[in-house]
Amino acid sequence: MTPATGPYTVADVMTTDVVAVTRDTGFKDIAAAMRRWKVTALPVVEGEGRVVGMVSEADLIPKEEFHERGPGMIEQMRRLADTAKAGSVRAGELMTSPAVTVGPEASLPEAARLMAVRHVKRLPVVDGSGTLRGIVSRSDLLKVFLRPDGELAAEIRHTVVERLFPLSHGAVEVTVAHGVATLTGQVRDERLIPVAEQLAHAVEGIVDVRCLLRAPTAA
Repeated sequence: MTPATGPYTVADVMTTDVVAVTRDTGFKDIAAAMRRWKVTALPVVEGEGRVVGMVSEADLIPKEEFHERGPGMIEQMRRLADTAKAGSVRAGELMTSPAVTVGPEASLPEAARLMAVRHVKRLPVVDGSGTLRGIVSRSDLLKVFLRPDGELAAEIRHTVVERLFPLSHGAVEVTVAHGVATLTGQVRDERLIPVAEQLAHAVEGIVDVRCLLRAPTAA
């Protein structure tokens, strides 16, 4: 899970082995697929894999909720979407459409913000034509925090310290323990110390930064 260049994108962490259903997939088959693959939502596709919606456990629950008794008139008017789904039997009727999707080139913060704003736990990843390429979940976005400490330290040294302090980077020590980076040493330009701290924070997988850099002591 190491990007070729630049920051991590959705393509770096997404799951590419995706289970999907079609509009005609029946209720019981949807429930069975969710149980078998241990997922709580499935993309609904048509044609060559174009995503047209998402069907989740929340879309299936109304059938159980109203199984023993039908909704009253007031409840039916208040919860039109749920009561309609209670009488539905196929994915095309149950799904939420259009699906909230994301492109493979999106950054991880972009995907996280989209999940938060739209109140979803996973996003189908689609290409420019809307074709399903993968799925990214909240747990996928957390994969970057599993990067080894040594890898994180090397990235901070290469992309932050050596670039900001080309003349004094040899005097800077970078260590990472449990995702927390510590920068110590003397640098020539103290104005760049806050920038170094900010850039170190931006490295994917870093939990926190302790910036102890300082300018040379005046003689």
